[in-house]
Amino acid sequence: MIRLMRQTFGRKRSPYRRFLSNKYYAAYKKSIESREKFWEDAAEHLTWYRKWDRAMDNSNPPFTKWFIGGKYNHCYNSIDRHVENGKGEKVAIIHDSPVTSTMARMTYAELLDKVSRLSGALSKLGLAKGDRVMIYMPMVPEAIVSMMAVVRLGAIHAVVFGGFASKELSARISSCKPKVIICASYGVEPNRLVNYKHMVDEAISLSSHKPLKTIVYQRPTMDPVEINAERDVDWLEAIDKASSHDCVPVESNHPMYLLYTSGTTGSPKAVVRPTAGHSVALHWSISNVYGLKPGETFWTAADIGWVSGHSYTCHGPLVQGSTTVMYEGKPAGTPDSSSFFRVIDNHKVACMFTSPTALRVIKREDPNGTLGHNFDLSSLRTLFVGGEHCDTDTADWTAKAFKTFVLNHWWQTETGHPISAPCVGLDTPLHPPGGTTGLPVPGWDVRVMDENGFQVEPGVLGNIVAKLPLNPGTFSTIWDDDHRYVDTYFKRFPGYYDTMDAGIQDEQGYISVLSRTDDVINVAGHRLSCGHIEEVICSHCAVIEAAVVGKNEDVKGAIPFAYIAVKQG
Repeated sequence: MIRLMRQTFGRKRSPYRRFLSNKYYAAYKKSIESREKFWEDAAEHLTWYRKWDRAMDNSNPPFTKWFIGGKYNHCYNSIDRHVENGKGEKVAIIHDSPVTSTMARMTYAELLDKVSRLSGALSKLGLAKGDRVMIYMPMVPEAIVSMMAVVRLGAIHAVVFGGFASKELSARISSCKPKVIICASYGVEPNRLVNYKHMVDEAISLSSHKPLKTIVYQRPTMDPVEINAERDVDWLEAIDKASSHDCVPVESNHPMYLLYTSGTTGSPKAVVRPTAGHSVALHWSISNVYGLKPGETFWTAADIGWVSGHSYTCHGPLVQGSTTVMYEGKPAGTPDSSSFFRVIDNHKVACMFTSPTALRVIKREDPNGTLGHNFDLSSLRTLFVGGEHCDTDTADWTAKAFKTFVLNHWWQTETGHPISAPCVGLDTPLHPPGGTTGLPVPGWDVRVMDENGFQVEPGVLGNIVAKLPLNPGTFSTIWDDDHRYVDTYFKRFPGYYDTMDAGIQDEQGYISVLSRTDDVINVAGHRLSCGHIEEVICSHCAVIEAAVVGKNEDVKGAIPFAYIAVKQG
């Protein structure tokens, strides 16, 4: 067998031949054949303190660097730039919280004031470029304010999903060694309050690293949590006493944030996101993939602790100058299964992104799809789903219930933006073949290979890989572990990024992602490591062996199922 190393467009018949005359093909062809020029053109739409000397340095693969020599600040481009261009009164964040029965809007001018003052408060505490800040907050605007304030200073944020247990939180504190932790007093579940401050205190006591300070946001209308006078700083007092702080320019490849993702061992694994490349990729993707126009409203129904919340609740919509919705609630039960329809109607959402699990929860309560009839959904042009497999029944139900196109797409925490998708802004078909996640997004040279590294024929199941170099904005390494970065993602297929997903690519180029190639399972959109769960189970004194697999489940897609052998007696 001859190893197929030909470029996608070097074939006699391109798999994208049917798209020869449209915007997608032109963009894709340029992104592969003139990769540097493609991304330079995308970067020209943003404001730089200093332009780059070279677009790409691929001299040390897989450690590709983009926009070398450039000086950039993502916070400036996401907030200050819009205010300076006369859009200060444009709504930046809509906070819709059925669990607290509140709704609020924050303009770009108000966001700038809060972010610059929090940056001043952090600077006063000694935070500087390169320092880490851990953020442990629910879906409140202050979470985005915190993320942007950290980026403004050139520091590095590490957001941990609110509600993570203290032990898991402590492992992340020990890993990234934050100088400051920012937390809220409480998270709100439908039937209870979760004391975030208590969980942070417990995590710090368990951690080998002790942060200098904890900034505590006391949520209005709730009883304040106890403050430790030596370590804790009240959020409102800190901002009130602080002066505004200007943006700090950073080198293009300076880390913007760390985000912990599932691994096959118990040790935390944080992807490192480079600043300028991520900002450029998000600015390009939100209009060309999702089809959002500047000033429109985007709603990603995902927690701020996940990559979807990072990319398309916080950083993506703001760098474009659009309005983002932060929804603090559930698909059902807060108060009922009509909540998603209400949010679309109330805030005139143009594009939405959610998980199939969320839609299955609504479908279970509203099997005939009639709740949406009570709301005006005419603003919604597209509804993207991702993070897990979306079955045909759920996709068909969603299209009827939400009266819009339902578009499946595929990407990962490591990539930060889509690998394959229907590119709405590039006029790809809004009716892709069923079960597919669309065509490769420009910049992604996707192949399907067998176990020996040979490219398979169209329609044959194999390992999905992407030819190096990777796009701007994809992860640059694993925090504090370059060897793990190389061994995990690039060793198995030299010259390619191993997505660890298995699937097929058809004759036209459409990709179908069918399963993971490792032991990570998808539970309600959250990737859980079977190996990690096995480790926990086997730590019990009565257990001698355990094997964990994924079991199909109607609502969550899959649940972990454990086979356990116990000690005699």
